[in-house]
Amino acid sequence: MGERQPSSRSCFVCGRDNDVGLKMVWENHPEEGEIRSMVTVAEDFNGYPGIVHGGILAAMLDETAGRAILLEGDPDELMVTAKLEIAYRRPTPTGTPLLLVGRLVSRTETRAEAKAEIRLPDGTVSARGSVLLARPPKEILAGWEAERQYFRVD
Repeated sequence: MGERQPSSRSCFVCGRDNDVGLKMVWENHPEEGEIRSMVTVAEDFNGYPGIVHGGILAAMLDETAGRAILLEGDPDELMVTAKLEIAYRRPTPTGTPLLLVGRLVSRTETRAEAKAEIRLPDGTVSARGSVLLARPPKEILAGWEAERQYFRVD
């Protein structure tokens, strides 16, 4: 088991206090160079019956790839998504435990590239995402200050 990453209180994907969110939690696994999260998506988030909506999968992949930058544990390193590309490989079922894995590919002071994938219980990859991240402008960072106290591990 790896070290847990902090979560916010209101984010749709990771928010602890978001009653309609996914409440995902990630762990750092530096020895493998990846982060991981297990989640079971409720039928409330389907597109077709029994199948997770593609937009929900996109949000999960985006968050997982973006959080790969936190593998070293510094929440001040957060960046925002500048570009997201997704390959939907096969339907992803609701009500099934899914493993999300994220990896940092490259990083500079102002930009990064990361990848994420969703794995079914048998290890089959149902979707992959590639993300280009950018350091947000100072005015955006200033807006995060009030929320910083809620970005923690519970």
